[in-house]
Amino acid sequence: MNGFLTRVLTPSARFGLICLIGVALTPKQAVSQQKPVNVEDVFKNIQALKGISAADFMGTMGVMTAALGFDCADCHTGAGTDKVDWAFDTPRKRISRRMVTMVAAINKDNFGGRQVVTCWTCHRGRDRPLVTPTVDGIYAAPVIEMDDVFRAAPGQPSADQILDKYMQALGGMQKVSGVTSIVGTGVSIGFGSFGGGGTVQFYAKAPAQRTTIIEFASATARDSNVRSFNGTSGWVKTPLSVLGEYALTGGELDGAKLDAQLTFPGQIKQVLSNLRVGLPVTLNDRDVQVVQGETREGIIATLYFDMETGLLSRVIRYAKSPIGRVPTQIDYSDYREVGGVKMPFRWVFGWLDGKDSIELRDVRINVPIEAAKFGRQTPQK
Repeated sequence: MNGFLTRVLTPSARFGLICLIGVALTPKQAVSQQKPVNVEDVFKNIQALKGISAADFMGTMGVMTAALGFDCADCHTGAGTDKVDWAFDTPRKRISRRMVTMVAAINKDNFGGRQVVTCWTCHRGRDRPLVTPTVDGIYAAPVIEMDDVFRAAPGQPSADQILDKYMQALGGMQKVSGVTSIVGTGVSIGFGSFGGGGTVQFYAKAPAQRTTIIEFASATARDSNVRSFNGTSGWVKTPLSVLGEYALTGGELDGAKLDAQLTFPGQIKQVLSNLRVGLPVTLNDRDVQVVQGETREGIIATLYFDMETGLLSRVIRYAKSPIGRVPTQIDYSDYREVGGVKMPFRWVFGWLDGKDSIELRDVRINVPIEAAKFGRQTPQK
């Protein structure tokens, strides 16, 4: 790919050429990623971000590219070609290391180590942060964005009331709790001009197993995209990325567990604690109630419920990284009844390095699923 194509790729394709701060795969580890390892065990020349898992490193790079509005070629020599040198130190990579150290020091010296200042705090999609207000901006309508973490807002329904309404909208707690497995097939809509045309297989088993497989039969040289979680361990296979296939660890593993648990919504009150309700917001021209809680592992989850139907419209979960929270967003729509329970037949799974849009065509519940469907998937091609 040439430099121009690198710039026009979607986040998913761009991150296949991931922006690594001074890294290069060692030959041995490029072939096999069978167990969780730290980023410095996988890549060369890691300096500012040692000690985090290789899986969480991907999310950390996503935070950085989103904050700066960059792609790989902006920092790495030859990115987008077959002659990329990830480990070579460019001036921007050296600056990035200093910025990581600076932000950590600001939080340590001024906020007791709490992550109050991040890359996004100042950059907001620009390589050079704005430093001067504009007069037009001062007198325009303010852009108000909800805080990642919020306190309970006064005058709102309780979390129990909102969640109980959700259960009723789905078909009632008894029917919802009676769903122990889900098998679905469908298609991948893709994002922009990438990722479409795939066939989808979806498997879920209570209380916390989930796998999504997207196969591209027409692309004979392309392997499948896979996300799987077996209740304790998880794997991701993204053939266009640097790692290709890797075991989930850290925040990515905890997030995969939450995704699997929320597939069976009767568990929400057991899975999330410290539930609180924020102010209502508008989502896709619909008024929604917002409920937030935390998992035992420390994942923050924000759930958006349609005020009219009571159904879940969106989940945003946040994992930690050294330079800011890593968001993953799942949007749900097209609810249909299956065995007396309403289920979303369409969802959009968006993360900092890609987006999958999936439409299910057929869904069955309470059918046997072999355990191998939730384990590490062998190469399809």
